[in-house]
Amino acid sequence: MIDHAHDLACVRDATDRLLTAVAKLDNASVAEPSRLPGWSRGHVLAHIARNADALVNVLEGRPMYVSGDARDADIERDAPRPLDAQLADVRESAERFQAAGAALQDWSRTVELRNGVTDVAARVPFRRWAEVDLHHVDLGIGYELEDLPADFTEREIDFLAARFSGHPQVPATRITDGTRVWRTGQDGGSTAGEDAAITVSGRPADLLGWLAGRRPGDALSVEGGTLPTLPPL
Repeated sequence: MIDHAHDLACVRDATDRLLTAVAKLDNASVAEPSRLPGWSRGHVLAHIARNADALVNVLEGRPMYVSGDARDADIERDAPRPLDAQLADVRESAERFQAAGAALQDWSRTVELRNGVTDVAARVPFRRWAEVDLHHVDLGIGYELEDLPADFTEREIDFLAARFSGHPQVPATRITDGTRVWRTGQDGGSTAGEDAAITVSGRPADLLGWLAGRRPGDALSVEGGTLPTLPPL
């Protein structure tokens, strides 16, 4: 069972980590490139803030974004702001998300995200946690995949493996960190996953980096074929 209250607390902790780290930057470093192609650190921070408001929309029954173009325009508008404005926006939008999460609601209901994707409301806080912590890594300011909480890393690997499960462009693949096993790709969701031709193994941080498109996977071991190329998230 998804514990949305636990995840909301984890979102708060992740946001505090992010704000503490970003507060050590200056205006020049906020304008420098992030690890995401074409985005400065200001773009990443603007996205984190606007995502909080978008998920408030989801929890309150409105469309996540007015449109894809509007989402992109808002990020471009907010990216050039100075550090103090970025910090204030991330902090205040995070507070709005926490307030929406604290409201009495049916956490078992289905909500709609971007591009027609649906999920249960109870998973929205975990999705927000992923946005905050993974984009903290994307800033390239000393917070790495190895620094993520272990329970987050395990759950995000599980989430992403499920996301690619049954995908026609991803061969049936067994994923393991030496202790736990996940299956993804063609027939990845079936109990017959032992028949997967490819096995990918490695440290949890490297597995997550590959699945989340943050690392190329060259630190992983692959048996039975080549490392699958995953579709963009």
